[in-house]
Amino acid sequence: MRLQDRSIVVTGGASGIGRAMALAFAQEGARVLVADLRADPLEGGAPTHAAIAAAGGTALFEACDVAASADVEAVVARAVAAWGRLDVMVNNAATFAGTSLLDTTEEAWNRVMAVNATGVFLGCRAAVRVMLEQEPRGEARGRILNISSQHGMVACPGDIAYGTGKAAVVYMTRQIATDYAAHGIVCNAIAPGKIVTGNSASDCDEAALAVSRARTPWPRLGRPGDIAGAAVFLASDEASYITGHNLLVDGGWMAA
Repeated sequence: MRLQDRSIVVTGGASGIGRAMALAFAQEGARVLVADLRADPLEGGAPTHAAIAAAGGTALFEACDVAASADVEAVVARAVAAWGRLDVMVNNAATFAGTSLLDTTEEAWNRVMAVNATGVFLGCRAAVRVMLEQEPRGEARGRILNISSQHGMVACPGDIAYGTGKAAVVYMTRQIATDYAAHGIVCNAIAPGKIVTGNSASDCDEAALAVSRARTPWPRLGRPGDIAGAAVFLASDEASYITGHNLLVDGGWMAA
């Protein structure tokens, strides 16, 4: 129970990696607020907050568009109102355009940036405002965990907007970690490799999966639980001297 009674917000927590992290946090004793555009998981099954409650945990759901400042502020405020503080803010929600430079419209670019970059900025800002005003728990007043991507460090073939947004997440993580370490706020990121969630078109594209398998040294592709395990560690007191780090969970993709 490494996260006993910790208050955690997970954006994009209804499906995929966000869902896996929320469930793992709850299993470690955390109280979890799932923030997403929809409650029903894209891959099917019970809503994340309902699954946590059914297992004896504590969870809430709040509809949220992370590109809207008012929505993000409301999510953080609800967690604080319910549980008295915000221990961990997980900025996971993301979208993609799936187009190269010449095929990317301004509208598509702006939407991806609004979610993948501005959404993380808004989540970090809302979290830091609250964390600065609360007493430390252990060594930290609070922790921020941003979900970046291997494609924030290397090119994302055929999706310039997605890769650029994720690169912004990596930079923000380092900046926030540096600016607020003296205040007891930890900020890290996790950069997933190819994670098969079962809720995206690429998970059914055998040609795309073959490319990912060929590029990944580990003899399987990633699972949402692989990211969840790393997230539990970074959300816990075990990671108090780790900040500003972008942790690759990619089966060796970036090492090859």
